[in-house]
Amino acid sequence: MPPYPADSSLLSWSGIALALCATAYACLSLWAWFRCARMNKHRRADVNDQASRPVSLLKPLHGAEPRLYENLHSFCDQRYADYELLFGVHDPEDPAIAVVQRLQREFPQRPMALVIDPTVHGANRKVSNLINLLPHARHDWLVLADSDISVTPDYLARITAPLNDPRTGIVTCLYHGMAGGALSARMGKLFIDDWFAPSVRLSHAFGSTRFAFGSTIALRRDALEAIGGFEALKDTLADDFWLGERTRRLGLHTVLSDVVVGTDVTETRLASLWVHELRWLRTIRAISPAGFFFSFICFTWPLLVLALLLSPSVPCLIVALLGVAARIARYAAGWQVNARSSRWRDIWLTPFRDGLLLLEWAGALIRWQVDWRGQVLHARDHAPPRYP
Repeated sequence: MPPYPADSSLLSWSGIALALCATAYACLSLWAWFRCARMNKHRRADVNDQASRPVSLLKPLHGAEPRLYENLHSFCDQRYADYELLFGVHDPEDPAIAVVQRLQREFPQRPMALVIDPTVHGANRKVSNLINLLPHARHDWLVLADSDISVTPDYLARITAPLNDPRTGIVTCLYHGMAGGALSARMGKLFIDDWFAPSVRLSHAFGSTRFAFGSTIALRRDALEAIGGFEALKDTLADDFWLGERTRRLGLHTVLSDVVVGTDVTETRLASLWVHELRWLRTIRAISPAGFFFSFICFTWPLLVLALLLSPSVPCLIVALLGVAARIARYAAGWQVNARSSRWRDIWLTPFRDGLLLLEWAGALIRWQVDWRGQVLHARDHAPPRYP
């Protein structure tokens, strides 16, 4: 007779398997971070040796977001020979207009245009804004960047350098969170720095380039025209992803730049953070259903706790401790991305962050509805565009 019932043995092995999965992901994502840092260090060319071309930088705006002036100011002060800034709004009463006018007064030497056009071309208001902006762009190299993004003075030179290669379709980049003292904002920052970015780096380390981020997309006008222009994306929710996907289907490459820009995390309530992150997760589910389903192994802390409950054994404990060590080390690696953050201030939040992510993941599996800037959309209905 076995010393334990068969079902107990099955639970024990299930616990060990769960701990192995969670620990393997934590270790691999840590490895991917160091691999990415090493590659960027060796890959980063002197941008002064790159042939640069004039650039049109398109910035769709919507409302007076926190730090809007500071974020837009960083785009006005680039060390780049020839570029123009195009800001677009739908509403002639949009408070973002005053911010743009202030920048126009402060940078009279910088070619800068404000386009106020209420025309709506589809379900995606941001893409409608871009459609309205494009006819005003004078140059064939285009850079799109969301309004809540902050960059360094060498950003434009570094982000456009890969466009010199005609095989490049788009260039995109990761971003790190910039949060104030509110608990919900700090949790949102961890969503970006401690879950989203490591997942992308790991995917990229294994050869995937199926991504594109609204933080930055640089591309040539001929590539945009070849995919049908912005009009092809006017009814999609994940317009940034599908912009990249359409260029990839033309046989062009997606380049993940070594640039990491900053993005504001402004939620002051956990309820608003929940809604925002559910939108992200449901969008990811619509883009990659299988990948999203198996992403539960990313939530290290709750999975290791569940593993130990299923298998309170020494082998499981050893695996779990290794997973905890890798999880903490991955958090620590993020210090080098945003040196202004206090090193240990939010380490205690990581178990709660992983637990909330697990709940959001379960919520994203149940429904498709998302709330985006007052619009109620269904991620499944606004997933892949139709290809000609």
